[in-house]
Amino acid sequence: MSDQFWSDLVQRLTPYVPGEQRSGDSIIKLNTNENPYPPSPKVLEVLASADADALRRYPDPESVELRQALAQYHTLDQSQVFVGNGSDEILALAFMAFFTTKFNASPALQYPQLSYSFYPVYCDLLDIPSKLTALNQDFSIDMDAFENNAGGIVFPNPNAPTSLAQPASSIETLLQRVPDTVVLVDEAYIDFGGESVISLVHKYPNLLVSQTFSKSRSMAGMRLGAAFANPSLIEALMRVKNSFNSYPVDAVAQRAGVASLNDETYYLRTTKKIIQTRTTTSAALKQRGFSVLDSSANFVFASPPNNTAARLFEYLNARGVLVRYWSSDLLKNWLRISIGTDAQMQELLSAIDEGMST
Repeated sequence: MSDQFWSDLVQRLTPYVPGEQRSGDSIIKLNTNENPYPPSPKVLEVLASADADALRRYPDPESVELRQALAQYHTLDQSQVFVGNGSDEILALAFMAFFTTKFNASPALQYPQLSYSFYPVYCDLLDIPSKLTALNQDFSIDMDAFENNAGGIVFPNPNAPTSLAQPASSIETLLQRVPDTVVLVDEAYIDFGGESVISLVHKYPNLLVSQTFSKSRSMAGMRLGAAFANPSLIEALMRVKNSFNSYPVDAVAQRAGVASLNDETYYLRTTKKIIQTRTTTSAALKQRGFSVLDSSANFVFASPPNNTAARLFEYLNARGVLVRYWSSDLLKNWLRISIGTDAQMQELLSAIDEGMST
């Protein structure tokens, strides 16, 4: 296929590469941080009762009912809430709203050396100057490495792929230090042990927090995310959204999101199960000689003994046990392993035992 019609922008892009999406009954899929449990039964009721007549109409462009539900859930005003197609879309809109510039000499957007690999893709796509900040020796984010004159700051909390979380107090210290800089905290995995900073949006007008229904609420297939900030930042997101796609969140997804928020018991039960399985899996890996970081996410970041990550990854992949591996110098001795059911994790451990003995 010829690329002769591609723009210069497309020519230079290096797109984000998601985890392998292999399917089949025998596949143990632990490479994309999906929730191993189904969504709330209340979500399934919404899907089963979808109004065919409503589907011919455009959805509410302001997603009022869902935003009201999110505002009530987080003790906010609706004007402090934004929703979109997954947190990825929200991140893209935020990059456009707050980090683009006409001046190449403007301060660069800063994010950690090791973080969500979509950030550099957005920077390339939108021509945003960026600068990587160093990690601490233990892979944690060095909050002091963010400079005061940044053109913006973004980081996941807990971080990906390391699974390590920053306490809210550390983030608040950063917000106080950079009052004129938008700080975007990407809380995709916050519900598995992290400390959310959503409540700080009342206090800090430069804070924007993004979350997703994909992980803790088992709705990755519906693509639903939310952002929380002071009304001025939310209005900026609205302006960009309405200049790009006025109807981003479909009608069924909006109703499903409300249903999920109305089933707190189910949400707490499934996240607790994942946390418990994470604890037992981490212990089992350590017994096998792995180094395992202290995870606050629905995955673990683990290094097998004797620098065997690449070989073990290939063995597991051939066995149909999918985990995530990167070959870069910083990551080549580590595997990111999503937390599945107890049965799935036992199959993982059995495959690891076989792989390490061959």
